[in-house]
Amino acid sequence: MVTQVPAGLTRLGAAGSMPAMASAEANGIRIEYETFGSRAGRPLVLVSGLGSQLLGYHEDLCRMLVGLGHFVVRFDNRDVGLSTRLDEAGIPSLKAISEARRRGEPPPVPYLLGAMADDLAGLLDALSLGATHVVGTSMGGMIVQAFAIRHPERVLSLTSIMSTTGNPALPPSRPEALARLTTPAPAERAAYVEHYVGSARVFGSPPPYFEEERIREMAGRAFDRAFYPPGTARQYAAIVASGSRKEALAAVRAPALVIHGALDPLVPVEGGIDTAAAIPGAELLIVEGMAHDLPRALWPRLTEAIGRHTARVPARA
Repeated sequence: MVTQVPAGLTRLGAAGSMPAMASAEANGIRIEYETFGSRAGRPLVLVSGLGSQLLGYHEDLCRMLVGLGHFVVRFDNRDVGLSTRLDEAGIPSLKAISEARRRGEPPPVPYLLGAMADDLAGLLDALSLGATHVVGTSMGGMIVQAFAIRHPERVLSLTSIMSTTGNPALPPSRPEALARLTTPAPAERAAYVEHYVGSARVFGSPPPYFEEERIREMAGRAFDRAFYPPGTARQYAAIVASGSRKEALAAVRAPALVIHGALDPLVPVEGGIDTAAAIPGAELLIVEGMAHDLPRALWPRLTEAIGRHTARVPARA
């Protein structure tokens, strides 16, 4: 069955430290979200990556973006955090998905990235936001790309970070990164935190950007708020089954900024280069020393780049 968190309830993590957040009906599901700043600011919606809750965009990062003139929204995608969980869908078979795609048949998955882009459109409706600036990291970058393709009238600008077009000709993840990605996370808190830190050592930026204390703190917060591995598996299936967006991205006319770490082992930098090449007029920013994460030390540079990008775009009624 579909599991939904009732609206209007105070939700606390295991340690009782999480603040209450809001939820909205969007595209037939409930989406958990939080806003920062005044609605008079430039609307900026942050879309999270695979298995990542809205916590992936740290509160301090959101406030930095507010300081640059934005009204910031962060939210849980479907099947993660406190948004609707599609329990009845089970875990899709990656082998069956590959076989269906080889035969030219619809892949056997409960949803594709396009449905997650429609979730975003539904959230904007619920928040009475028209056209907006959208930022996505990793899978979130794929979602904002799909959003710009499916809902061009709702996009003031897009920023795709450490993401890719889905082009099968691009270099794959490094073997050690893919192995880590597909290793199930432990269900016990302390073991989960160690697993999270170990993954960050594989995916994340090396010293001087690696911050073990902050990573441990984030892992504990994520576990306490919502530990739900089946949703991550279904999101991963959606990525695999959705195929390439490269051809469709040629029709995108919204101003685009593509940011990618030069050291990314999970989505190699060629994915960012391909994304920028696919979207007419896109700006490409390759960040030396950055891998598949958002190191705190780089937040000023990243937020300033996003702020300059959105400030150049005239607001729409």
